[in-house]
Amino acid sequence: MINDKAILVGVDGSHASYKATWWAANYAKHAGLTLQIVCAYSLPSYAAVSFDATYTAMGDDNAAHNDAQEILSKAKAIADEQGVEASTLIVTGDPASVFVELSRNYNLIVIGNRGKGGLAERLLGTTSSSLPAYAYCPIVVVPYTDDEGNLMHLNNTITKVAVGSDESKWGLKALEIAAAFADSWGAELDVISAVPNMKGSEDEGVMASFQEDLDVRIKPLEEAYPNLKINKQIACPKCGGTGAKDANSYSTCSTCNGAGYVNRVENTFFGRMQTQSVCPTCGGTGKVTSTVSIERELENMISYYAGEKKIKQLRLLVSPYVAAYLKSGFPSVRRRWMSKYGFRLKIGIDQSLGIVEYKFLDRKDRVLL
Repeated sequence: MINDKAILVGVDGSHASYKATWWAANYAKHAGLTLQIVCAYSLPSYAAVSFDATYTAMGDDNAAHNDAQEILSKAKAIADEQGVEASTLIVTGDPASVFVELSRNYNLIVIGNRGKGGLAERLLGTTSSSLPAYAYCPIVVVPYTDDEGNLMHLNNTITKVAVGSDESKWGLKALEIAAAFADSWGAELDVISAVPNMKGSEDEGVMASFQEDLDVRIKPLEEAYPNLKINKQIACPKCGGTGAKDANSYSTCSTCNGAGYVNRVENTFFGRMQTQSVCPTCGGTGKVTSTVSIERELENMISYYAGEKKIKQLRLLVSPYVAAYLKSGFPSVRRRWMSKYGFRLKIGIDQSLGIVEYKFLDRKDRVLL
């Protein structure tokens, strides 16, 4: 029987698993659910058992059980701090097998990210024990660090959900789950359908066919969630959904210098962390196509600062040519932006800037990333 009133989070004493507990508790509080915290371990006869922070002698089940209880106590304290009702459970057995079996009884399981330590590293270590591949319910793998080992910041609200969509029953189920999840958070839903790389797949007729199929799959969601903003994207094999004429017609994004994200340092629940967010200009790709004009790039930044960050006054420094373009016409581009995003924009000239370069400053003339 599925327990649809609780979500399950796996812990093993690693920082990654405690961060997963924080995310799971935050989600449970938002959804009005309870939290089941599980610690699983095995005691094989030929090896010692180890948690992330402790090491238990071979066959010493009592010591392992005590370690597991201590781990669960720390995890439960995180849930208690967020005001979420949580219960704990110790299970002996291979963690991957345990969580695959438990996934029959829950609608969601949360684990920490794969990396240097963390439950996901144990669960995702081999194909035969891959939890996401064999689980009977959705799995959330919460990131702890990026590829460079920097701690990643988690927001306590979700603003955008992305889902890959095809016509398989699993693709349709993923679409259904993603729509319900995005709607519960008041987030936008990005639905991406990829066109297979085969002869003739770039023809307009083929692309139109995929677009029609995507529209058909999305129509029930639009009726079920009338307030949900759904963004549809067909990713063709030639440009990957960027709209470029060919795969080589890219230029490096000037906002993130090709990284795909921007970094900031913030004080968070887990201490001082480097915040990593998707670059608002390139959408995380690290590149912009040559067909994207400077106007579009600037508006993306303005949408980010004025729309998402709620900054009410900005100063934009650009080259003389771009400044003249933005201020000409009636209504000018500048005035259209101010009307659309509800903020004040001053445009200044910086002779040192090239035609595609710019700087955004706040009301205290501090340069914004």
